[in-house]
Formats: sequence, C-alpha cells, structure tokens
Amino acid sequence: MVDLTAKSACEGLLPISVGSVTLSEIVPENLISVAAYKGQSKALSTALDAARGIKMPAPNRHTGSAKLRAIWTGPDQAMLVGQTVGDDLVPYASVVDLSDAWAIVKLEGKSATAVLARLTPIDLRPSHFKRGHTAKTDLMHMMASITKTGVDSFEIMVFRSMAKTLVHDLTTAMETLAARDIA
Repeated sequence: MVDLTAKSACEGLLPISVGSVTLSEIVPENLISVAAYKGQSKALSTALDAARGIKMPAPNRHTGSAKLRAIWTGPDQAMLVGQTVGDDLVPYASVVDLSDAWAIVKLEGKSATAVLARLTPIDLRPSHFKRGHTAKTDLMHMMASITKTGVDSFEIMVFRSMAKTLVHDLTTAMETLAARDIA
C-alpha cells in the first residue's frame, strides 16, 4: 500500500526574501466557502455573527480577526479562513470545505505594493486599496483574491494548482524590483 503524506500547496517553495520583501505561505486551520441561499444572506450573516462573532463582509472587504476571517468572494459569498465552522450555517448557505484546494501566501515588506503593482491591474495605492480591502482580480494570468492585511502586507489566494506559478511570478517581480533599486 502507498503511504501518502499531506503537503501544503507551497511546501518546498517558500519562504523567500528578496530585497525588502518576504513571501511566505499561510496554512490556515480551515478554508470554508459559504454562499448564501437565495433570500438568506441576512440570516447567514446573523448566524455567523451569533456563532463566530463575525458578519458576512461587504463587497470587496473582509471581516474578523486572526482566529477567523471572512473574505468576500462574490455577491453573498465569502471564504472563511481559520477555525472550524460547524453545521449551524447549513440552513442558510452552501458550506464547502476547500482547505486543500487553495494556496495562500503572505507578501510583506516596504516594497510589497510595488511588487504586486507589476502583476495586477487593480489600483493598489494606499489611498484607494486600504487595510481590510479585498479584490478578486487577475494576477499575471491567474485569477486571485488579494487582501490587504496591513500597511505593507497582502494575503494572496489562488487555486492550489497555480501555487508554483504564483511563487514564480511573485519572486520574479520581487527580484526585478530589487535589481532596479540596487542600480
């Protein structure tokens, strides 16, 4: 019989530091997709608040804390990142465990915004894309969720199958920016 060993999406690829920027993997306890049934979005938010102390996020935002966050992924949809979610949300939403289906990385450092600006078409200026904002957008040729978690930090989520490409593209942008800064 084959002995299978679970590996994270970016195992063996991260962490990487180039110049003033570091790229590291985030492996949450759980990653759960919730999509409210028709007419149940308020009930879902109420149930989530009662059971977990967070509400469903507004469009292009995230809510919660380090223990459990809700990242907006579409109308009446969110990705719950962190602690376990029970069956109490099932009457109001489709609840799907996607813990092994996504790669999540943290990009941080004083040039993190400049690195991302080379790869995505969204306006990342601090006056526009603030802490707590999130966007589903292109990152090079991949679809990604980009969330601003701090002044110089972002969390980026892509499908697990794109983990190596994500690390490659971000590393190339980090190296290009660092080389420009040295010159």
